[in-house]
Amino acid sequence: MSQKTINEPLHELPDDLRSILNSSSEVLEKWNNLTELARNEWICWVTIVKKQETRNEHIARLCRDLLRWIKRPCCWPGCPHRRPNAKKYF
Repeated sequence: MSQKTINEPLHELPDDLRSILNSSSEVLEKWNNLTELARNEWICWVTIVKKQETRNEHIARLCRDLLRWIKRPCCWPGCPHRRPNAKKYF
């Protein structure tokens, strides 16, 4: 199997998310068409949770949302690494 290219975001792409992206060419294509900032928001949204169960749910939702071309995670205050006022929520 040939290695696919994944556009790297500002946050480091975790292995579990990388694996999911590589498992679906359609999701990967949508991911690569996002802006760096949008990819960064998704990674932060997936990794900021504490429980593995919640993280798995976030990864599944990321895939569903990308296939519907929803470009950013909905209903969260944003990446606390980028938006200092969002830190109060985490």
